[in-house]
Amino acid sequence: MKRLEKKIALVTGAGAGIGEAVCRRFSSEGAAIAAMDLRQDAAERVAADLRKSGAKAQAFGGDISKEADCRRVIEAVIAALGVPHVLCNIAGIVEMGTLLEASEESYNRSMDINVRGMWHMCRLLVPRMLKQGGGSVINMSSVAGPYGVKARGVYSVSKAAVIGLTKSLAKDHVSEGLRVNAICPGTVESPSWHERVKLSPNPEQALKDFIARQPMGRVGQPDEIAALAAYLASDESVYMTGQAIYIDGGMTL
Repeated sequence: MKRLEKKIALVTGAGAGIGEAVCRRFSSEGAAIAAMDLRQDAAERVAADLRKSGAKAQAFGGDISKEADCRRVIEAVIAALGVPHVLCNIAGIVEMGTLLEASEESYNRSMDINVRGMWHMCRLLVPRMLKQGGGSVINMSSVAGPYGVKARGVYSVSKAAVIGLTKSLAKDHVSEGLRVNAICPGTVESPSWHERVKLSPNPEQALKDFIARQPMGRVGQPDEIAALAAYLASDESVYMTGQAIYIDGGMTL
């Protein structure tokens, strides 16, 4: 039996990068997938590919920073697939620069998407999950949260908040069958990461600097993060909750 057979998973940020890799890994483990992304077409591409392989998958477009969108998508997911057993909050953005350089707009945008959106999804869906006995919530943080990363001021603040959200939700509902954990990656190859490298003043040097941060001498792959997410979504991790797990190529050693 596959590890996620008979489970339904709602994944945000599903249209690319880690979110797409999580959808594919969860599907390969037997889960029905609700792929949510700001870009409906990106989510539909992923869901369509999964359906071609015989998997059960549907796409949903919505902006997680807007409560109305989160509510609409969650209701649509429940109507189409049922109440998810797994909520995987991956959607997020990376704002560049130090805290002193950050504008109020930049700070608000980072908090709205990286934290408020996650809070919306948890607040609206977790009560439904609790009614069916609980489940697993997986929140995407970053090593930037607990450790801080140079020139990623508001991003580090938002990812630290994700860990606080994770631990608070886990502690409040540990006796109700709900497990809540956070994943803290180092640098991971993704379309958004490639774009940040490309837009830097010296892309060649930026690439070297990104790689040098990981003692393993390379950046992570989305599939490697998805493998950890699959463990956290499965019943193999039933004794784990409230944890912030580093998967960073040795970046925090």
